[in-house]
Amino acid sequence: MQMVSQPVGIWSSSATTPAFRPDDVVEALHDVRTPLHIIRDGNGAVGVARGGKLIQAEQLNGVPSFHLLATLPAIYPEWLGDRSFTEVHGTRFPYVAGAMANGIATTDIVIEMAKAGMMGMFGAAGLTRPVVEAALDRLEAALGDRLPWGSNLIHSPNEPDLEMSIAELYIQRNVNRVSASAYMSLTEAIVRYAYTGLREDAYGNVLRDRFVFAKISRPEVARHFMSPAPKAMLDKLVAAGHLTAEEARLAQRVPVAEDYIIEADSGGHTDNRILTALFPTIAGLREEMQAKYGYTRPIRLGAAGGIGTPDAVASAFALGAAFVLTGSVNQGAIESGLDASGRKALATAGMADVMMAPAADMFELGVKVQVLRRGTLFGPRAHKLYELYTTYDGLEFIPAAEKARLEKDILGQSAEEVWQGTREFFLTRDPKEVARAERDPKHRMALVFRWYLGLSSRWAISGDPKRRMDYQIWCGPAMGAFNAWVKGSFMEPPEARTVVQIARNLLEGAAAITRAQQARTYGVAVPQQAFRYAPRPLDA
Repeated sequence: MQMVSQPVGIWSSSATTPAFRPDDVVEALHDVRTPLHIIRDGNGAVGVARGGKLIQAEQLNGVPSFHLLATLPAIYPEWLGDRSFTEVHGTRFPYVAGAMANGIATTDIVIEMAKAGMMGMFGAAGLTRPVVEAALDRLEAALGDRLPWGSNLIHSPNEPDLEMSIAELYIQRNVNRVSASAYMSLTEAIVRYAYTGLREDAYGNVLRDRFVFAKISRPEVARHFMSPAPKAMLDKLVAAGHLTAEEARLAQRVPVAEDYIIEADSGGHTDNRILTALFPTIAGLREEMQAKYGYTRPIRLGAAGGIGTPDAVASAFALGAAFVLTGSVNQGAIESGLDASGRKALATAGMADVMMAPAADMFELGVKVQVLRRGTLFGPRAHKLYELYTTYDGLEFIPAAEKARLEKDILGQSAEEVWQGTREFFLTRDPKEVARAERDPKHRMALVFRWYLGLSSRWAISGDPKRRMDYQIWCGPAMGAFNAWVKGSFMEPPEARTVVQIARNLLEGAAAITRAQQARTYGVAVPQQAFRYAPRPLDA
């Protein structure tokens, strides 16, 4: 049985005519900043109209008129997410450019995002404190506290002192937003950062200056961040002078993080989750934790992983995302820290041109990252290193022929030469690692293999031509989807891709697709092409 909507009024045409033909309907739907009227003609056909007048029947006077079924107000990209996100963080758009490690998310990306009314996170993971300090100098000079920006704080199980040092740096330099990545549980560093500066207003409300964006892909990890930090950890931080007793008291009333990056199938560290399964699960957990602790401040869930087309952005917001975060697609932008040769490789990637490979920072634990497979041998070579690590108890136990292939095909020099360089590095960075490696041949082997895994991403950043086949380029399937979307458009060439044009087109397209879906729910026969938004140059 066909359902017939009852009219709520009458629409009368003026200078504009209603749209019933597919091409005209698409044009009207993509004009998202103009109110849209859903109308029905005398034959029962449902169409759309802009402009005109809404009148009473007795006022028609022979002017062409149509039954009015609904009026949709203008829709703006700024309104797609949770309004509290833009209000709390001072952005125009609910959009974040993620903190790609080793400075691939450059200060240029952060600055361009902030100037365009969005947020960028500097990729501090993997960098030394002096390098991070220099980046903060530039960001503070360019943006200060006038525009929102943030930086990365990565969980470093092998270097807890470095993690605490970077957290302390952020507190000292008033970096008010951090992207907390690779955490499996809470650490003193992230708790100290989150709760430093807590205070109470005259009405008893807890106020905070620092915001943690917790990147999570598992409910059990989200639960840690959605809870107040354990009292034993707070007491320890107070005893060490890292929190005041008042900050620790107030910390028991607020979660560690109020902003969450729900990470689906992304580049880098990922559990390859499906957003449509993961997001509702975490949303349900949020409701549980808010009820349990009686939080009065909102908890915002953002969506990341697989966000490379307007369709994906619109889907994320339809799930209830407060904001979206992009990663892989920004790595291919001209402001990225990746070398031009790496950006060119990304621009040719398809959705299937990615694979999982052992991670440098948690190699011994078997943790993997998602990387580009096309045009590089890093993935297979990294898997070979992990196979050797799990098979043998040290470099000296690897058969001679196998070791020779390792040195020739992967390391590019003798294992002993690599160890000497690695040893010198850790003598200045963390001497305890050297002492342990000299006692434990297997740990020494792990450090040698981590040398290759760590430098492979830096070779892609510097564009080392001798190491072209060893480039480690973090990449998820979003990159292939993005390339398919921009094919034939002004953004197809790698040199034409800027982070702002990428972001504005994704958001503008998401608004158009959202409008098309709205019209379809009111009975309009929406053409399929209305759900396709072609990239176009947009004002920054």
